[in-house]
Amino acid sequence: MAKSEHPRLIIQNFLSQHLCKELEFIHKSCSAIGYRPNVFSTTLSHLIATNSAHLILPFVPIRERLKAKVEEFFGCEFELFVEFTGLISWSRGASIGWHSDDNRPYLKQRDFAAVCYLNSYGEDFKGGLFHFQDCEPTTVVPMAGDVVMYTADSRNIHSVNEITDGERLTLTLWFSRDGSHDEDAKLISFLSQSLLHSSENRPHSYLPLPASSNMYWFPPEQASNYQLGFDIRFARIHMLGYNLYPSQDKSCFSALDSSYDLSEILMEPLRLVRGDELFDKEFINILHVLQVVQFYCWKASELQTSENEERRKNVVQLSQSQWEKINDLKLMFLKDKQLAETVFSHLTCDKPRQHSFDWVSFSAAVTAWEAYTCKLHKDLLTSLPHWRSHQFIFSVPAVGIENGA
Repeated sequence: MAKSEHPRLIIQNFLSQHLCKELEFIHKSCSAIGYRPNVFSTTLSHLIATNSAHLILPFVPIRERLKAKVEEFFGCEFELFVEFTGLISWSRGASIGWHSDDNRPYLKQRDFAAVCYLNSYGEDFKGGLFHFQDCEPTTVVPMAGDVVMYTADSRNIHSVNEITDGERLTLTLWFSRDGSHDEDAKLISFLSQSLLHSSENRPHSYLPLPASSNMYWFPPEQASNYQLGFDIRFARIHMLGYNLYPSQDKSCFSALDSSYDLSEILMEPLRLVRGDELFDKEFINILHVLQVVQFYCWKASELQTSENEERRKNVVQLSQSQWEKINDLKLMFLKDKQLAETVFSHLTCDKPRQHSFDWVSFSAAVTAWEAYTCKLHKDLLTSLPHWRSHQFIFSVPAVGIENGA
C-alpha cells in the first residue's frame, strides 16, 4: 500500500482505551483556544509553559510507536523527526474543507501525518467524519484507539465534516525529514528552563500555573475585553455540575467593580461547590481545580473510599453571602451561558457515577490526583538528564534509571 498512488494506512485499536482516556483527561484539564473556530488544543509546549510538563510523559511511548510505524510503512527508517505533537478537539460547528497538510508555505516541512482518534463517532460526537478526496478508503469513521497515517501532501487531500454534537478528540502528530524542525530539541530546551525556574521558585512544583486568560476565552475575538462569551475552563467545570467560590475575601469580586483586572481572578485561590455544599479545600487556581475535577471524571469508578466523619468535616453549607460571590464569578466568566451550553453540552462525568456523587469519593480523587501527578513529576525529573544527553525524547527504562545509566 505504501507504494500506491495515495499512500495511507489505517490501524484499528492502535491505542488502548486506558491511554485514550488518559489523554482525554489531559486535554480537558489543560486545553486552550485552538487554531480555528470551535477548536481547542493542547500542545506539549503548552503543557510545559503551564507548569504541567510532567503530563507529557504519557505521550512519550505513543510518539515512539507512531514514529516507528510511519517509518516502517513509508520506507523511511531512521529518517524522520517529530515536528508536532498535539491534542486537538473539535466542538459543535467545527469543520475543515478539502486541503492537504502542506498547503500552506510555512508547513512545507511536513512529510507525514498520524491522527489517533481518542473517542468515537456516534457515541461521543456526531458529524466529524474524515474523508479522503481520492482512492480507498474515501471515508474514515473515527473510533477510539484507531489511527490513520498518510503522506502530508497533495496525494492525500482530505476534509472533516462539521461536528453537529459532542467533542471530537484526536492526538495528531506530524513528521518531517528536516531535522531543523525537530520538536524534541526545542521541547528539551524549554523543559530545562521551565523546570529550573519552577524548582527555584515554587515549593509544590507539580501544581499548574495557567497561561494568560485570553488563551482560554471563547470566542477568541472577545478575549481583549471579556464582554461576551466565556472562559472555557470555567465552562467545563460548570457543565460538570460544579461552581467556584473565591477564597480571597475581596470586595473586588463584585461583577460591578470594573477597577479589578478580571484576568487575574482565576489565578487566585478557589474552592469548589456542588449543590449547596462548599468543599473546604483551597485550590491554587482554576487550572488546579479543573485538573482535579477532570481526574475525578476519569478515575471515579476506580477510587477506593470509606465513609468517615473526618472527610465530611471538609464540607460546609453555603451562606447567602457566599452564594452572591459565586454568582458574581458566573457573571464574570460565564457571560454567555447559552453559548457555553451549546459548545459543551455533552460534558458529563462517567454516567453511572453522576447520580451517586459524594464528597468522600471526591476527596479520594484529590489524593489520587496528587499521587498521580507527583509520580509523573518525579519520572520527568529522572528522564530529563537522559533526554538532554541524547537530545531526543524517549522512554527511559526503569532499570537504566536505577543503575544511574
